[in-house]
Amino acid sequence: MRRLQNSKEPGMCVSTPQPPAVHSPVTNPPPAHALRPEQRQRLALHALAGTQPISTLARHTHVSRKFVYRQQDLAREALNNAFDPPPTDASVLFHLPITKRWIEQFTLGLVLIGHCPLRGVVELFCDFFDHEISLGTVHNIVHSAVESARHHNTRYDLSPVRIGAHDQIFQHGQPVLVGVDVASTFCYVRSLEEHRDADTWGVRLLELQDHGLRPDATIADGGRGLRAGQALAWPDTPCRGDVFHALRDLGQLVRFLDNRAYGVIGAGDQQQRRMTRAKRHGRGNTQSKRLALVRQEQDRAITLADDVSVLIGWLRDDTFAVAGPDHPTRGQLFDFVVAELESREPRCPHRIGPVVRALRNQRDDLLAFVAALDEQLAAVAKEYEVSPASVRELLEVSALDGRCPATWPRDAELRRRLGARYWSLQNAVADVASQTVRASSVIENLNSRLRGYFFLRRHLGGAYLDLLRFFLNHRRFGRSEHPERVGKSPAQLLTGCSHPHWVELLGYQPFKRN
Repeated sequence: MRRLQNSKEPGMCVSTPQPPAVHSPVTNPPPAHALRPEQRQRLALHALAGTQPISTLARHTHVSRKFVYRQQDLAREALNNAFDPPPTDASVLFHLPITKRWIEQFTLGLVLIGHCPLRGVVELFCDFFDHEISLGTVHNIVHSAVESARHHNTRYDLSPVRIGAHDQIFQHGQPVLVGVDVASTFCYVRSLEEHRDADTWGVRLLELQDHGLRPDATIADGGRGLRAGQALAWPDTPCRGDVFHALRDLGQLVRFLDNRAYGVIGAGDQQQRRMTRAKRHGRGNTQSKRLALVRQEQDRAITLADDVSVLIGWLRDDTFAVAGPDHPTRGQLFDFVVAELESREPRCPHRIGPVVRALRNQRDDLLAFVAALDEQLAAVAKEYEVSPASVRELLEVSALDGRCPATWPRDAELRRRLGARYWSLQNAVADVASQTVRASSVIENLNSRLRGYFFLRRHLGGAYLDLLRFFLNHRRFGRSEHPERVGKSPAQLLTGCSHPHWVELLGYQPFKRN
């Protein structure tokens, strides 16, 4: 047979026998893998309860004691989390659906509410939302809301505006003309112009007449182009002077003179120390002469600072205050203060001179609010059939500090004299005082808010200004010194009618949690 197996005769096929196939035995999965979830829960509960030893539970379920301990630990951790969950940042407060429309309105919120530059919006989406958005897309989103914003800007009737405040703010050398309703802070003009001359202001004011703007008066600083433009467009509308800028300039003058007086006092003390050291060496005559000159200059500086402070205090507390004498008396006091300041001009001409000239040129404009106040107080006196002097005295007493002992005797005398009309007359006088406008502080506040947007970009456009005007007019006040303004927008205060959220006015649907 060995020869047959080794022979290789042609035409003969010899097959080599194969070994028999060996089948691997079937292995069953471990008993722990076969346990269903409810069986594992029951096992963990028995282990936590301690009804049976761990070894007994492991033997009955055909698992190891290590497996039983692991199920016991999982159940204990689940109970701890259920009754005392750990404070982790991974807890989900609510789910937010991110859509294309949501990205658009969130971009507008970042730009308008958060004062975020366009490149900052791109970076924020990339870092916190893992979403790439191009700079051009952000630019297009912002400018896509301009048309809707312009539509809402032009649909308001401006006839309720009684006192308007006008000013100009500059950005990269270009003036931006701004006009605001004092009562509601509604901005009715904000335009980027090449010039701020009388023709430019006159054209813009004439355009506002088509929307019903016919105020009783306006208030502005000493800008010549602004006042000349209003005289061309609204010749019958008075333009009152802005007390805010006048008091600011006067305050700067007082601080300068005070600082100069302190400087001279310091120089006098230093010269005194020099003379003391010179006397020790027998050379005090020369230093004493210098000290006498310094003391004279010190006395003059202190006297000038005190005199100017007193004069400006009269202007601030008596002439420019709401509660004070009538218009003729204030005019005489104003002229007296200006004359006294002018007499002291040679002592500090480069500081006192410009202030004196500004006060002389703006005399009638700065006191214009007093004439309107006298007319209103006279109307109140006629309505309640009392003397104008009693009404003015009631205004002065209401402005006094209640902690001052001199207030209550005057108040008691007024109550005795007016009788039952005291309370109603006091409310009427308080309304007149609250409606008296002396300064354009409202528009200065608006300009400060605009600065927060202007510094983000070098060049402004009319579209961007229209969008800012829409946003500031329709954004609700979160807080205010006047409780009646909280939760309301300037547009709502102007019209007296509520409106949807500014995001809804632009055509978006704000996110609402269920």
